[in-house]
Amino acid sequence: MAGIYLHIPFCRQACFYCDFHFSTNLKPKQALLQALHQEASMQQHYLSGELVETVYFGGGTPSLLEAEETGSLLQHLQQLFNIKEGAEITLEANPDDLTQEKLQALRQLGVNRLSIGIQTFSQPVLQGLNRAHTAAQAHACVPLARAAGFNNISIDLMYGLPGQTEEIWQQDLALALALRPEHISAYCLTIEPKTAFGKWTERGQLHPPGEEVGEQQYLMLTQALLQAGYEHYEVSNFSLPGYHSRHNTAYWLQKKYLGLGPGAHSYNLDSRQYNIRNNALYIKKLQVGELAQEGEILKREDHINEYLMTGLRTSWGIDLQYLKDQWQHDLQHQNQGYLQEMQARGQARVENNRLFLTEEGRLLADEITARLFIV
Repeated sequence: MAGIYLHIPFCRQACFYCDFHFSTNLKPKQALLQALHQEASMQQHYLSGELVETVYFGGGTPSLLEAEETGSLLQHLQQLFNIKEGAEITLEANPDDLTQEKLQALRQLGVNRLSIGIQTFSQPVLQGLNRAHTAAQAHACVPLARAAGFNNISIDLMYGLPGQTEEIWQQDLALALALRPEHISAYCLTIEPKTAFGKWTERGQLHPPGEEVGEQQYLMLTQALLQAGYEHYEVSNFSLPGYHSRHNTAYWLQKKYLGLGPGAHSYNLDSRQYNIRNNALYIKKLQVGELAQEGEILKREDHINEYLMTGLRTSWGIDLQYLKDQWQHDLQHQNQGYLQEMQARGQARVENNRLFLTEEGRLLADEITARLFIV
């Protein structure tokens, strides 16, 4: 099994918190789409012999593309790669881009899963993030998608936001659950240095909610979604039974994937490639038939650390016997005291030779994983 990720690096405006690779200059869009087609052709060998089960249009804002542009990319991939019939084909979208006409066109072209960046249903909080859509559009987008035939919809929410009180977060959760999406991803705000929020925080102009607020809102999130019948299958991801994100799950299970577009990553089990985060240079290199990437061969400790980092965030945890057999790493023996300590605190459990973090432990997933890393 393998996946393909396409990075569409354009946005209408810059959200104050975002440090993903994007540009608000849409002028080079056609040149970049041509470069994406070229890169896909040049990378056809990367997934040679692999059955591609997922395709993911991420960004940026892929819903900025015309439906025909998305369809052209998808058709090109189908000509180059062995894409499974019924593959999960996801498009990230902003609510303000989702008209009935566009949704119907996307569905007809083969997109069968939407990931909609709602973030919050509060108009003041949306404005405080500099999001392009309105609260009204956030309410309307899921019913619109349903009417167009989409039966696999994910929505993104954010918590720990400036101005987002406990009452607003409670309302966000209630409104999200009323829409009954198949999947919900929820992320706590992280203040990144080069963002507007990062600069304002450094200058003392912004005072984001403290860590304890994020923890409290995370507990509200998990309680509400578990009670509503969602599975908490990864720290930030919840789904109704049978609706895990197959694309992201493949990442967490260390399956091969090809990343296309500026800033995209690729992984083929032995090495990782990184495309440059510069639209103009990416286009320039592809125009002369050069890949715009660097790479690294993964060492034993890289494999182990990535397995820990991804696996401990999931409901299926990590296979301790696999670590011994594949990488000659006896995690239990080398971290016996720490594992016993975590189990005593109710943060972890070991069952059937697998290590899992509890709901309480997942709050500290990054800290716990860092303690178990091979340095």
